[in-house]
This record gives sequence, structure tokens and C-alpha cells, in this order.
Amino acid sequence: MTYQQIRVSLDDAVAVITLNRPERMNALTKVLEAELRDAVEQAGRDKEVRAIVLTGAGRAFCAGMDMDELEVLPPDDIRAAQWMRPFDMNRRADYQTRYSYFPAAPKPVITAINGAAAGLGLVMALYSDFRIASEQAVFATAFAKRGLVAEHGIAWMLPRIVGHAHATDLLLTSRKVDASEALRMGLVNRVVAADHLLPEALALASTLSTEVSPRSVRVMKRQLWEAPFQSLGEAVALANAEMFTSLQSEDFKEGVAHFQEKRPARFTGN
Repeated sequence: MTYQQIRVSLDDAVAVITLNRPERMNALTKVLEAELRDAVEQAGRDKEVRAIVLTGAGRAFCAGMDMDELEVLPPDDIRAAQWMRPFDMNRRADYQTRYSYFPAAPKPVITAINGAAAGLGLVMALYSDFRIASEQAVFATAFAKRGLVAEHGIAWMLPRIVGHAHATDLLLTSRKVDASEALRMGLVNRVVAADHLLPEALALASTLSTEVSPRSVRVMKRQLWEAPFQSLGEAVALANAEMFTSLQSEDFKEGVAHFQEKRPARFTGN
């Protein structure tokens, strides 16, 4: 696919995806949605890629859905099969809907939030594995101010990240939250100076690409995102099964060898 509204580049083993509608604060369109999903899926399949960084061009990360598209009525039925059906029977259906597919990617997704993250822009960030914010970042759910509701699973995701009280506040008031408050409530992992944002995200991606086993990262990401649907017993059973397999893997052998030999790891992901 030739991309019109995103940019994709490869930085060593890191796929950097940039939402590229700066004149519209990277507001979502159907074109951008399709391109982003394609880029994430391709990065997930690419054996050379070990981490994904998502950011926005210009002064915003993503201001939500483009209001020009919302003016076209009636809108598509978001319950339609094209948005809601599972696309891969080997993946949990919960993480294959219109915006919830980041957890299904086998690589960690790091969101570098360079500015406003509102509405669906916030939803996308919540489905990431890591959220790093610029000091200039601002967050808002926005839905109540548009006469809408808690869209696309945000009522499920947000309380799991910031707790029920903060989630209720953010959703019902639609108020803006700056980067420092977002950090205090656990909405983001860390806050950095604006000019350090992408280097910080790339440094984290590099750590995930070179210092730890990509196989371990892949399995543990699945464990973390499966856990909300499991009992403790089921989580232990899955861990036991994965442990048995990991002990036979090439990455386990390399993990022991590089420690004993006091040298950098050379993990293959196998």
C-alpha cells in the first residue's frame, strides 16, 4: 500500500509510524485508519522489526476523528461486520475491532505523544503498550462535549490504566489534562521535554529490540493482554505452558550464554 496520510520509516529494528496530517492535527479519516492498520500489521509480520513507535507530525498527536467526516450523515454503522468481526482466528476477537488491534500486534507498540491526544487519539494511545508524553501533550476524552459516549472500549480500558475514579472524571467532564497530571494518574509512563520525545521513544524501542528476547516480549505481551479475561488459575496454566516452551527456545539458550560469557545478547526471537 502507498501511504497518503502516514509516514513509515525503519530505524534499525524499529518501525516508526507518523500520523501525517499536521494541518488537521492528525485527525482521523477512513484513509488514515486503513493506512495505520496496514502499517501496524506489516510491522507485526516483518521479521526485521522488533518494536513499533507511533507518533504525530506537527503540534498534535491526534485530535480525534476529523469533524468534516462526522458531518456526513448518516455515519457508517460501527456495529457492521467490517469493523467488528475477528480477522484472525488465532487472535482474541476483543483485540481485532476498529481501534483495539494494537494489543494483537506481536511487537510492542510505543506511543510518543507529541501534543494533543483527544477522543479517538486517546483511545489509540490507551491500546498501546507504552505511552511517552511530551511536556506539551494534552489529553481529553472529548466525547461528552460532542454528545457522544465512551467509544470503542475506552470505558473498559481507561479504568484499568488510571482507576475508576479518574476514568469517571475524564469521561464525564471531558476536561483537558496536561502531561504532568497525566503522569500523576498513571495515564502515561513518563513525560519528557518536547525535543527529547522521539529519541526517548526510540531508546526504549532499542532496549526492547536488542537487550531482551523478542520471543519473551512477544509471549509476555500476549500474557498481559490475555490476563483481564482470565482467572488466576488460567493465567498460571498459560504461564506454565509458555515456560515449558521457552526453556526449549534458542532465545533461552542465548539468554544463559550471554550472561555467562559476559557479552551483549544476540537474540533471534526463536
